[in-house]
Amino acid sequence: MPHFFDYELPTRLIAQYPAEPRDSARLLVARRGSTALAHHIVRDLPELLQAGDLLVLNDTKVLPARLIGQREGTGGKWEALYLKTVETGDWEVLAQTRGFANLGERFMTDNGLTLILTGRTDDRHWLMKPEASESAMELLVKHGQIPLPPYIRKGKAHSSDIERYQTVYATHSGSVAAPTAGLHFTPELFERLKTAGITTARVTLHVGLGTFAPIKAEDPTQHAIHAEWCEVTEETVEAIRSTKARGGRVIAVGTTTVRTLETAARPEALKPYRGESHLFIHPPFEFRVIDGLFTNFHLPQTTLLLMVQALTGADALKAIYSEAIAREYRFYSYGDAMLYLNPAVTA
Repeated sequence: MPHFFDYELPTRLIAQYPAEPRDSARLLVARRGSTALAHHIVRDLPELLQAGDLLVLNDTKVLPARLIGQREGTGGKWEALYLKTVETGDWEVLAQTRGFANLGERFMTDNGLTLILTGRTDDRHWLMKPEASESAMELLVKHGQIPLPPYIRKGKAHSSDIERYQTVYATHSGSVAAPTAGLHFTPELFERLKTAGITTARVTLHVGLGTFAPIKAEDPTQHAIHAEWCEVTEETVEAIRSTKARGGRVIAVGTTTVRTLETAARPEALKPYRGESHLFIHPPFEFRVIDGLFTNFHLPQTTLLLMVQALTGADALKAIYSEAIAREYRFYSYGDAMLYLNPAVTA
């Protein structure tokens, strides 16, 4: 089966700063069964959806997971991205430094945290033990930086990114990248959605390598996807059931929300879930929960591009991306968005 897996993007279309205000970003709208594409802005969302629809949001909060410093012995530059704390209490990190690092070597951040290299995982990630005794959360808040992706200002965060690389509804800390579709929402937009009869529910998925690791397999469907922790509560399950019962649509805000909901709907039907998701969504795929998707424009050769086309189909997604590039939409984490909807159920 052919996939829309790669495309050419002019560098100027990679957004370096978010839209201001958040909901002023552009929004390309497509509907199943139609080749027509419509151009809006995010704040039009209450008029694009219908009363009775449900938006599901990922309320994860981004950790200040980027660490920058130097090697103790050589003074050489060192940079790392915290991924998780393993059972031994060591940190699993993605690290970069010049030359080979030896076990037992010490690394210091620019603001005073020292970590010791204790091992490597099968994926060649580093295992590091912090010398300080506080929890990983406490130490990252003290010593970490916002983990902007490298295509945004080469990863160099500004003070404004502390707020803007975080959704306004972020609640549960644990992500090393933002669930970027949610960056477009404002309290005012939520109020207008509520007035229009459009409700919201929440899930949690802590964004990690499962979301942003590139695909290297020759056959992209054979990519070994990393697990990510997620949760769907009974309250959210009931909100979805009620929406379906009244003929409303369930629209996921972001691919991480899709992965969470569709994980909770396996192996049989939607139910509360708390644990790791190993679900790799690619064509063909049976969606059991969502009827639409609000999402940003994704990097080529990624699992996210495969996930979206599992919903839209390869030809439709290629047409959407071609239109977005031709109209000079802004791409990736701080960029514009697209909305894909199944037709509304009519009485």
